[in-house]
Amino acid sequence: MESIELQPLFNNYHRKIARIDLRFKRYLYDQINWSARIISIKGARGVGKTTMLLQHILENYEDIDKTLYASLDDLWFATHSLIDLVDWADQHDIRRLYLDEVHKYERWKETLKNIYDSYPDMSIVYTSSSLLIMDNATVDLSRRQTAYTLHGLSFREFLAFEDVAHFPVIPLEDLLQNHVRHAMQIVQEVKVASYFETYLEHGYYPFYREVGDDFASRLREIVSVVIDSDLPAVENMAFETIQKVKKLVMIISERVPFEPKMSDLWAQLATNNELGLRMLYALDKAQILSLLTSKAKHYKFLYKPDKIFLGNPNLMHVLCPMVNKGNERETLFCCQLQVNNDVKHPFKGDFLVNDKYLFEVGGRKKSFEQIADVPNSFLAVDDTEVGHGNRIPLWLFGFTY
Repeated sequence: MESIELQPLFNNYHRKIARIDLRFKRYLYDQINWSARIISIKGARGVGKTTMLLQHILENYEDIDKTLYASLDDLWFATHSLIDLVDWADQHDIRRLYLDEVHKYERWKETLKNIYDSYPDMSIVYTSSSLLIMDNATVDLSRRQTAYTLHGLSFREFLAFEDVAHFPVIPLEDLLQNHVRHAMQIVQEVKVASYFETYLEHGYYPFYREVGDDFASRLREIVSVVIDSDLPAVENMAFETIQKVKKLVMIISERVPFEPKMSDLWAQLATNNELGLRMLYALDKAQILSLLTSKAKHYKFLYKPDKIFLGNPNLMHVLCPMVNKGNERETLFCCQLQVNNDVKHPFKGDFLVNDKYLFEVGGRKKSFEQIADVPNSFLAVDDTEVGHGNRIPLWLFGFTY
């Protein structure tokens, strides 16, 4: 490395990669086409995007300085441009860059488009933890890039992250047909109940291991950043509206899963239907909330959701004044199944998955009464190690990704 001005970037890169462990990789790692010229990886803050980039470098470069990782919120970019970095890399025969937090860089999409067009030998993998800004950018990169979304840890991944047990993903169709066999194999190795409770409290975000007892405050900070920083950047919301968004999150947190009567909700917030729906759908895109609708969700045409959940059970434990067990079960089911499946609100039952499978979610004594005689109907039941027939343990749906 010859340029002294790049030393701060390399120092930060080396510090970060020195702490990287290759033993555990996220579910998305092997799904990415790492050879694509521009790769986009978006995901909520704290789900492991940076670690995944650095793992790929460590695993694929004998000399890690044959590439470069940089976070675009680094102070270096206060006096240098991304084009400066790309020029330097091009001159030093570096043909692949790994860029973190691209949404922190002004006009980032235009710049990436220009790099793609002007540097045909340069490849870029980039991430962003602002799901809102990524979805709202005006320049279309879709024809140039391969895009991925990283979700938080599944229950299956949590067990592997804790080095308790390592199991493969169970696709939904396989799970429905062979759940007894899968559950019996797993419970022979793992005391599922205690780990499942821990996962519900703090296992969705990998940073729980770093922050320990500060997990709740860290997660609250993440929610605050989304509302205070990301929302105003993309939704042009005034300070007064941002305060209403905070109130909205707390109202829903106290009642989830919330079956909204919209006129009452908007009256509480002193807002109208158009602005209220904009708030809800922005929080859904940011994965703070999860809106369940009876038809395909469309962010250009906003309509009343049938049910509103928090984005995952960890958010319930941090934001809800008291966690209701039944609500937590439904939140977990929705959170895990939405990653690889289409989940809707049915006319009967709790969830319609892939327009084919109907689910009721409940405790160990849950009956089929509400969905009796409905084809392809199942119970996802808590407090159960191994199911039978169409009764499937709730925790097993945490193995679908």
